[in-house]
Amino acid sequence: MAPSTVWEILKKHGIDPAPRRSGPPWSVFLRCQAEAIIACDFFTVDLLDGTKAYVMAVIEHATRRIHILGATVHPTHAWVTQQARNLLMDLDESAGRIKFLIRDRDILYPPELEHILSGAGITTVRSAVRAPRMNAVMERWIGGCRRELLDRTLIWNLLHLRRVLRDYETHHNTHRPHMALASAAPDKPLPSEVTDLAAFRMRKHDRAGGVVHEYHRVA
Repeated sequence: MAPSTVWEILKKHGIDPAPRRSGPPWSVFLRCQAEAIIACDFFTVDLLDGTKAYVMAVIEHATRRIHILGATVHPTHAWVTQQARNLLMDLDESAGRIKFLIRDRDILYPPELEHILSGAGITTVRSAVRAPRMNAVMERWIGGCRRELLDRTLIWNLLHLRRVLRDYETHHNTHRPHMALASAAPDKPLPSEVTDLAAFRMRKHDRAGGVVHEYHRVA
């Protein structure tokens, strides 16, 4: 049905266009509240033992710091609730500045999750149905994790997956450059002075079984 046809039907029945909302657009909200926003999502990984694992991860919008909360083949409500408690412990002193958690409407999230977060002063903001761009920062990280790691690695079982993801989390937070951070890493800001790399020798360090590479200056 063409938009003009819809307009004619609404006009015929006396239905006016929806009024403009007084609140800020979604993009403005994200930019203004970045320091106070974390985002959460699940993604699945097919294992070589024939099972499917569910991974729960959270990212901080302002710092791009990632928290891989856990991986399981049975994502029960009790398990998800426990991961939320673990997240609050991981945030520690940073939890005071977090005001919003963005997530989709997945049935894996239990009602208890919002109660736990609200107790810490965090409001849950649900994205619209089938609107991944409303959680774009989290979706982008999941896509990068797949392209850089999971699509290039054979994961044997759940234990292997947890070990690989733990290694990748360390790489992401301490070494991987991010455009949003001016090529710095979440836990490692860039030095104030420019370093002449030609004057130093570099050493390569492999992570996640050689799939991810890091380069460090030789002491």
